[in-house]
Amino acid sequence: QVQLVESGGGLVQPGGSLRLSCAASRSLFSFNVMGWYRQAPEKERELVAAITTGGTMNYVGSVKGRFTISRDITKNTVYLQMNNLKPEDTAVYYCSANGFRGSEFWGQGTLVTVSS
Repeated sequence: QVQLVESGGGLVQPGGSLRLSCAASRSLFSFNVMGWYRQAPEKERELVAAITTGGTMNYVGSVKGRFTISRDITKNTVYLQMNNLKPEDTAVYYCSANGFRGSEFWGQGTLVTVSS
């Protein structure tokens, strides 16, 4: 069973930064795609950023230029650097991993609150 453990959430003022981490229990090359999703109150979960095994990155339009997804293969960890945070970025952020055979794994989520 794969475990994904997120960390790094918290309270930050508008314009501030946070870095989320997602530590996987096995090699990142075990997964076809790893991504960060978020779910705000009373809204559907949305994909924020994703990175493929080959290193291709994709972002939802609202975070382009502000968020950066990256990975450290040696630490089996994926990061989400979030800059210039806005109140509308407030959500629970989830790490996800998709296996090559269609399996899907989720972390427990970490809360990000952007407020003055």
